[in-house]
Amino acid sequence: MAVLRTVTLIGATLTAGLSAGLFYSYACSVMPGLAKVEDRAFVDTMQRINAAIVNGWFMLGFVGALVLIVAAGVLQWRGGNRTVLLWIGAAALLYLAMFVITGAVNVPLNDRLAAAGAPDRLTDPAAVRAAFEDVWVRWNVVRALTATAAFACLTWALALSGRNS
Repeated sequence: MAVLRTVTLIGATLTAGLSAGLFYSYACSVMPGLAKVEDRAFVDTMQRINAAIVNGWFMLGFVGALVLIVAAGVLQWRGGNRTVLLWIGAAALLYLAMFVITGAVNVPLNDRLAAAGAPDRLTDPAAVRAAFEDVWVRWNVVRALTATAAFACLTWALALSGRNS
């Protein structure tokens, strides 16, 4: 059972780290880079990115992290270390917050951007961009911070778990 607890916690830590890294990379490079392009190119690029990211590999890590965090918590609850469980619980709350932000803010903005239509047919691409960019970027930074905090909690849980083995 100890091996299963450890492997599950490693998987949770790895997948949470991948999600944190994704949101961090958007905050540090993708969105600052796109901030410098003209409006039509911005809308076109974000529409393409938003369509491309909905794939099995992304969903495996993004949803898989939440599943593995919960599984790691359940396994700790059933005979593991209570201190490790507390850190996993904190990670679960933080990751869930990121998940809710994504579903409540970023995905609806992505959907509205897609519904705006083909970029070459937009009469006012600046308005479409303005309705999207600032809010999306702000909440992506919040997602990056919460996902990174979840990753840090899981990393600490893993370290504590290793000490107690």
